[in-house]
Amino acid sequence: MTYEILFAGFGGQGIMSMGKFLAYGGMDDGLHVSWCPSYGPEMRGGTANCSVILSDDDIGAPVITEPDVLVVMNRPSLDKFEHIVKPGGLIIVDSDLVNRSVERKDVTEIRIPSQSIATEIGAKTIANMILLGAVVEKIGVIPMDVLLASLKEHGKESFFEMNKLAIEKGIEAVRKELVTA
Repeated sequence: MTYEILFAGFGGQGIMSMGKFLAYGGMDDGLHVSWCPSYGPEMRGGTANCSVILSDDDIGAPVITEPDVLVVMNRPSLDKFEHIVKPGGLIIVDSDLVNRSVERKDVTEIRIPSQSIATEIGAKTIANMILLGAVVEKIGVIPMDVLLASLKEHGKESFFEMNKLAIEKGIEAVRKELVTA
């Protein structure tokens, strides 16, 4: 089993954090892991993406050319990366920030209004954790309890409960999407 996941959006949206916590979860679950960040020239507001590879086997290179999963938090990222997702792959979109649907018919799209959900919870800054919960729920690459334990161990303790709630909301969003699909 190998999963290649690409997270993409603007700097400051928590793109790197999503990838980092998924990578920590994979390591804590005994998988081989690669986490490779890529930043635009600006610190906040510029483009940012990171790739995560999780595998039972050794990882030959950290470069992803055809991700199984793409998570996008802005329109430019969808425009840039939609075409490289593997046929049969998954694209998870923050529907509050991306004003178009996926054009390809050979991938699955899940649209989650993560900004709205995060605002309802009380912190717009945790929209990324909603999407991370959705990814882990949908593809099952690591157990959810492992992700939460990794978040607790490697994240800031003061943010844990809010992040846990956001991840749970992401799980709920995917389950609702699956029921209506």
